Amino acid sequence: MAQDVLAGLEGTLIDQPPERIVAGNGAAELIRIVSGHLAIFKSRSAAPNNPATPRAILSYAEDLPNICSLAGLLAAILGIYFAFLGNFPGAMIGLIWAVFFDWSDGIIARKMKGRTKEQGEFGGQLDSLIDIVSFGVLPAVILLSYGNFSPWYIPGAFVIVATGVIRLSYFNVFGLVDKSTYWGLALDNNVIILAFLFLFEGQVSSAVFGPACYALLMVLAALNVAPIRIPKLAGRWYYAITAYTLVLTLVYGWKLLSPSD
Repeated sequence: MAQDVLAGLEGTLIDQPPERIVAGNGAAELIRIVSGHLAIFKSRSAAPNNPATPRAILSYAEDLPNICSLAGLLAAILGIYFAFLGNFPGAMIGLIWAVFFDWSDGIIARKMKGRTKEQGEFGGQLDSLIDIVSFGVLPAVILLSYGNFSPWYIPGAFVIVATGVIRLSYFNVFGLVDKSTYWGLALDNNVIILAFLFLFEGQVSSAVFGPACYALLMVLAALNVAPIRIPKLAGRWYYAITAYTLVLTLVYGWKLLSPSD
């Protein structure tokens, strides 16, 4: 950069008529030319050496909607933990609460005042990454665990996670079709249906329930990336999901605490 400025200064001096520099106010003219080029040098060199100081990473975790998103991640981790143990009532409680917190963080964000653009963008990225865990990894682990981690269930687990990340990537780029319509089935619908399906677990033999669960999850995965318009559940649906969460928590909580046969 210094070489560019010096070259410009040399060129400027060469271009000046000799009589303009040496006659009368020649010294003042020379000072003016040099000062101008020094100002250019300072303006070019100042910006890279003084970048705006970014906020601390963890400061974004203090944002209330992001705290809500992280609570959903905790619920999903608990669901994964219980799924690995083969404790499906516990896994379902984690699953449905992950949905509840996923719905709640957006509502909180829209109602908050004074939230910065950076906080909103960070929250959007955080929510999307947590969705991969809650609505991709967790259902896949539930399927694998119910199938006793049989190799036959690995392709299904892959399809669940793969279609999930493809859908989320598409949504992050293109968003909604309009304000109230998704392109394809939203991922949270998968786990809402899955949590309902497991209410019947134990009512039929595992030899029937396992393949039925497998087939249902494959159909839902196909719908996640299907070129169909599906209305977005919002508004009063939030009260429905809240009631659904509480009811299923009571049901699965009772199953969880009841002595096994």
